[in-house]
Amino acid sequence: MHQTHQRPRVPESVSIEVIEKKILLIGGQKVMLDSDLAALYGVTTKRLNEQVRRNLKRFPADFMYQLSQEEFASLKSHFATSSSWGGKRTLPYVFTEQGIAMLSTVLNSDRAIDVNIQIMRTFVKLREMMASHKDLAKKLSDLEKKYDGQFQIVYPVRDGCLCTIHM
Repeated sequence: MHQTHQRPRVPESVSIEVIEKKILLIGGQKVMLDSDLAALYGVTTKRLNEQVRRNLKRFPADFMYQLSQEEFASLKSHFATSSSWGGKRTLPYVFTEQGIAMLSTVLNSDRAIDVNIQIMRTFVKLREMMASHKDLAKKLSDLEKKYDGQFQIVYPVRDGCLCTIHM
């Protein structure tokens, strides 16, 4: 009899919808803040960053980087009502999708693995939505091109009718 390994259930607080709201677009890249990831993993930001520092070879600049003062100021201005920036003394780190995938290897807990699986599913969902959006935009553009000639005939007639009604 084949036995399946049962993983603990990811808490509802780590739903795809919750994760989507924590993914930011900074410098043209989808990233997540160290503090948001720490909260999802159920560890402190300090602990998350300690584990990263102990394993820096796993986190090249395209996996993780520290925000510049300007990026951080811009980020804070977008979330002016948030009190989570309180007494932050250091600039936060952000992790790309690849960096987030690497985090589960350094945090090494069942929760980190489960949360990472959920985060990866969220990134996949976002990519699918973007592809679908691009696909719809292309189809709409194709339709506009296909029917443009017909609409050019309709618009002058309609415009003429509008003018006559107003006279």
